[in-house]
Order: sequence, then structure tokens, then C-alpha cells
Amino acid sequence: MSTAVVVGSGPNGLAAAIRLAQAGLAVTVVEAHDRPGGGTRTSELTLPGLLHDDCAAFHPTGVASPFFASLGLERHGLRWLWPEVDLAHPLDDGRAGIATRDLVSSAASLGADATAWTRMLGPAVRHFDDLIAEVLQPVVHVPRHPVTLGRFGAKALLPATVLARRFRDAPARALFTGVAAHKFGRLDLPLSASVGLMLGASAHAVGWPVAEGGTESITRALLAELASYDGRVVTGVRVASLAQLDELAGGRPDVVVLDTAPAGVLDIVGDRLPARVRRALSRYSYGPAAFKVDLAIEGDIPWTSPDCRRAGTLHLGGSAAEIATVEAATVRGEMPERPFVLLGQQYLCDPARSSGSTNPVYAYAHVPHRYDGDATDAVLAQIERFAPGFRERVLAVSTRDPAALEAHNANYVGGDISAGANTARQIAFRPRISLSPYALGVDGVYLCSSATPPGAGVHGMGGFHAAEAALARLR
Repeated sequence: MSTAVVVGSGPNGLAAAIRLAQAGLAVTVVEAHDRPGGGTRTSELTLPGLLHDDCAAFHPTGVASPFFASLGLERHGLRWLWPEVDLAHPLDDGRAGIATRDLVSSAASLGADATAWTRMLGPAVRHFDDLIAEVLQPVVHVPRHPVTLGRFGAKALLPATVLARRFRDAPARALFTGVAAHKFGRLDLPLSASVGLMLGASAHAVGWPVAEGGTESITRALLAELASYDGRVVTGVRVASLAQLDELAGGRPDVVVLDTAPAGVLDIVGDRLPARVRRALSRYSYGPAAFKVDLAIEGDIPWTSPDCRRAGTLHLGGSAAEIATVEAATVRGEMPERPFVLLGQQYLCDPARSSGSTNPVYAYAHVPHRYDGDATDAVLAQIERFAPGFRERVLAVSTRDPAALEAHNANYVGGDISAGANTARQIAFRPRISLSPYALGVDGVYLCSSATPPGAGVHGMGGFHAAEAALARLR
């Protein structure tokens, strides 16, 4: 029987392990942390009984993932839950742009921009299944739906700031720009619209759900699926070399898949990498960081906008112009006074995360790479800006700065939770320019993390494609 070792138990690592096990390989997953899951873990970070997602929290790509869908993870207890409003973006004048799974009502809420919003996102929503099948692949592939992909690509190539000009009023402009800001980078450069278009279409096509009981429910379901194929997981072991994997597997494995950042590849594979690959991975760039703030609050957040009180996800950044300005600042290494903040009220649709009237709130700010200051007050001020009186309801605070995020998960180099800067080059070609982005030039060794296509998100497709590349070589 052929053997495989997967280093890292994030969703991509577990997806690769499952696909290899489905093909009949004996699979061992090795995880440095004492709990598997990578960015898909859930913990009591503030007060006992309150469940906070450690990193990934909202899962449009998870519910849309073709590979996850093929596994039937519901058999293992995974259940998706949706808030009334998937996404809200409040403004200083009390208005808010919103997105729900109903494109028609969402567009209508945007008033003068209803038609423009529908024209921009409607085609992607109508053909979402075909589009997601194309987007969740390497950029270089033979498309099965070229017309759908071409229509999407024509808009996706634009800067987000250019596409936002299609809207006449502030709510629609801010709503789209806030979604595009998930790029963690400048929004005035080509391809920056791609993230806003894809996640915006996802909100209307499949929503931005949460996993019941916390994001770790996804990990538990994937582990149960792997166990059904007799795959095993070893935790608390940090891999430093390929030779170490030979010892763990009782001989050299036929396949090694690394669910690590490129920096981890350089550490583990080292001089065995071809010089051209080593140079490319050494030049791989990392982007701005996250500064995470988890809160325990009494009751609900007193948002000025009623729509925000029903929203699972909120983007706190003010106008479209303000968001573009602060995102550019973080890329330059400057800490904005008012950073872009993503906030989660997962408990609204998943009350089991709460304890009585005490609720968990999830938030993080975009900050410069390796930022070593304290952004806690800046995050709280952004919430207070759109919800006066919020601070009075805070019972406990837990923070993780970029260094703590990297210590918690080595893939978050410098606090970059996207595992790589989303520059135009690295959106199109990551981790390096290659027709085989998962292969590392060492026989039987592959990379499957978010540093590979199709990039960040809890969808497992990087792991699936890396496993397919490995299986093609074995065949």
C-alpha cells in the first residue's frame, strides 16, 4: 500500500488527506499544535461558556466548496446556520448597506443603486455553481464554462475603486469596497475587484453562514471523514525536516503534502528544493496582518442602524474612500487611526455560543505586517463609532496581535492570515509562476496551503488539487 504524510491539519491539509485516503493510500496527518484544525478551531477566549472562533468564522466558500459538498459532511454533524442579514456595512449618517441571500431585496435596500448592484452581481449569482467551479481552480486551466468565466473576469481585472464608481450613493459604494477589502491590500490596483465580486456574489448565492457550535465543527467533521478511511492524526509534533517524516511513517512516504506557508516549505524541505523553486519561495511576499479582538458583552451591540442588529458579519470602515485610504496605509506599514474592522455576531444565529445574556463578539482589524503595537482601543473605537454606548456592555476582552497569531499558527507569517500578499501577481500565480503550482520540484512532495490556488478560504480546494496532482504522478 502506498503511504502519504500530510503536514498541517487545517482544512486544506485535511482535504488532501481525505482525497489521498479515498484513493487507497495509508495517510498520516502531523500537526504541531495539540489540537488539529489550523485556522478552523474554536475556543473559550474570554469567559467560560462563550465560544469564539480562533480565526476563520464565516464560510461562503465552505458551503460552496465542490469537494466539501462531495463528502456529505452533514453525516458527521456539520450544520450551517445563516443570520437574517449576511453582511452589513454601517455609515456615519446611520444608514447601512446590506447583503442577504435574496439579491432582489438586497438591491432594493440600496435605493438609487438597486439596478447597478443587480447588473454588477446578477450574472455571477445566476451562474454561481458554474463560476465557483472555475474560480476554485488554478488560474491556468481549461475552462468548462468560458462565457461565465469571461464575463466575471472582465470585471474582476479592474481595481475595486474603479468598479465602486458605478454606484451613485454611499451605501452601495461602501458595501462593495468593504467586501473587496477582504483582499488585505490596495484597492486601487488591477484584480482588486475580484475578491469583492466573488464574495459579494457568494453572499447572494449561498450566504455567509457559520458552523453550528463554532468553526471547529468543520474540523471535527473532516476528521471523522478521514477516520472512516482509517487515516490517522498525530498532534503536538512540529516537523522540521523530510527525514523526520520518514521516521514518523516508518519509511519514506510515497507522498508528502505540506499544508504550510512557503516559509515552512523552506524550513522543512530546505536544500532538497531545486534552486529555482527555493528562490521563488524565498521571494514570496506576505501581506498586512490581523489584530484580533474577542469580546464578551452583556446583551447585544447597540448599533445605530437596525439592520446591523440582524447581521452576522459587519464591516466597520466608513466610506469607500476611507477604506481605500486605510488599506493602502497598512500596505505601506502605517497604522491607521481608524483601521478597517471586520466584526462577527455569530451568536445571532447560533445562540449555543452564548451563556445566558452574555454573548461572544468576534473582531479583527487590518494592521501592518508584523505590527507590534496595541490596536485594541482602535478596534473598540470603530465599534463605538457605529454603536454608541457599546463600551459600557463589554465584560471581558481577549486579544491576539500579529506575533501571537503567528505563534498560534505558523502559517500566519507576521500575522498575515491570508498566507500571502494578494498582489495581482500572487492572485494570479501563487506560490510561484508554474504550470503545476502544487509541485515543489522534489519527487513526491507537494504544497497545499492557502499559498496555493485558489487562495485563502475554508474550502479545502487547495488540498484537493494538491492531492490530485500527487495521485496523477502515482498513476
